[in-house]
Amino acid sequence: MSEALGRIEGMNLLATPLQSLQQQARDVLREAEEQRALQRGDEAELAQQVSAIAELGSLVEALLIDAVGEMVRRSEAPDRSARMTSHLGCRDVPELVQTLTRVGPRTAARLQRAAKSVRPAVSDITGELLNAAFPAVRAAMTDGVLGVDGILAICEPLQATAPRVPAEARRDAAEIAVAEARGEGPDGAPPACAALLRIHAQAWALALDQDGAEPRERTAIRKRSFSIGIATPSGVPMHGTLLPEVAAQLQTIFDAQLSPKIAFTDVPRDVDGTPIAPLDDRTRAQKQHDALAAALGVAASSGLLPTLGGHAPTLVVSVHAEDVAAGTGYAYAQGCDQSITVAAALHIGCHGAVQRVTSDNGRIVRIGTAERVFNRHQRRAIALRDGACVIPGCGVSAAWCEIHHVLEHAQGGPTHTDNGVLLCWFHHRFLDRIGWRVRMNRGVPEVRAPGWFDASLRWRTVTTSPTRLAETVRRT
Repeated sequence: MSEALGRIEGMNLLATPLQSLQQQARDVLREAEEQRALQRGDEAELAQQVSAIAELGSLVEALLIDAVGEMVRRSEAPDRSARMTSHLGCRDVPELVQTLTRVGPRTAARLQRAAKSVRPAVSDITGELLNAAFPAVRAAMTDGVLGVDGILAICEPLQATAPRVPAEARRDAAEIAVAEARGEGPDGAPPACAALLRIHAQAWALALDQDGAEPRERTAIRKRSFSIGIATPSGVPMHGTLLPEVAAQLQTIFDAQLSPKIAFTDVPRDVDGTPIAPLDDRTRAQKQHDALAAALGVAASSGLLPTLGGHAPTLVVSVHAEDVAAGTGYAYAQGCDQSITVAAALHIGCHGAVQRVTSDNGRIVRIGTAERVFNRHQRRAIALRDGACVIPGCGVSAAWCEIHHVLEHAQGGPTHTDNGVLLCWFHHRFLDRIGWRVRMNRGVPEVRAPGWFDASLRWRTVTTSPTRLAETVRRT
């Protein structure tokens, strides 16, 4: 790479100003660190500093976008050997950008898309620069108003309407969006961020291209996909592209499960009376995984799915009785190449049917009947009593919860409403690991928080049932 650069370098018109700018930036950074300028200022000063730094970054980003645009132009020759990317030993422009700037592939691709959106065209006859496709966007970029995020937020929705919408109409819509970015929009709102600019641009794209949904839908239908990868020791990867309405339905399921609700009487409070919220250190991605797991469980038990061999789709898990008793060893889920833990098997069996199979050297000696499944009448009664997942602050509704045997069935616990409580998939799966404890007191569930949440370790009655909460209010 360095040898190739040496062969093509000539008069570098930007070398001196860029070196001067780099040195100034180093000096500012060093001074800020030595004087702790960011830490010593008040909030207003810090906000001004962040804004000024961002504008400086946008100006530098504008220069980078133009440079990437020139690399794109020099790499568009039909003859691959005549392309800049080939001269420098790269497959394409994003790879060259990654090599030169040390950014990731996603950032490199975004730089290329932004460059194509705002770079001026070059006349094939005279070689002079012509107007960019969106002159207003380019002007905002060179003024430091828009960076990569803002450029793509405005240009991509409008570019998607071509060729159905005339170029002039797209440029006019971009000018209005740029005015919003500058804080000069029709409504007089403050300068809009990239997320709001995308909303404005999408609204204009829909208004200008009222028939655009149909071709977009045809493309989405053709590209829809969902694949389950090969199981690995760390999990099973999945990837795909959902139709917009399918993604919206999945998002609705996530929202229903992840909505922050706290409905727990006698919540532990801080010294100033502020309620102490239970700690949930799951990432949003982990929460969405758990919501999907719950949704799959609800779907499988709904009775609405097609049958397999005359029965509802059933996840079959096998494990040795000795391993269950010891709490060690491995279990195996049908259709999964990787083994699962005994804890996972117990979680699945707790809210499903357990069928005992006795074998001798591989020969099946006896098959027991399926047992310990709460029926629909018991589930309705438990849902009426508990209201939702009984762990404080969870808020997952009864419809999405599983029923947990408080006293394990293997230890003699009955499949009775006095021994069943509602738990969401996450709290059911990891109940022992996260420190919460559940017990029944004369048919009423009580929970005890872990020590980090409630140092008193008191057992507390829990419910989100409206009728039970109303009774509590009347008693007080």
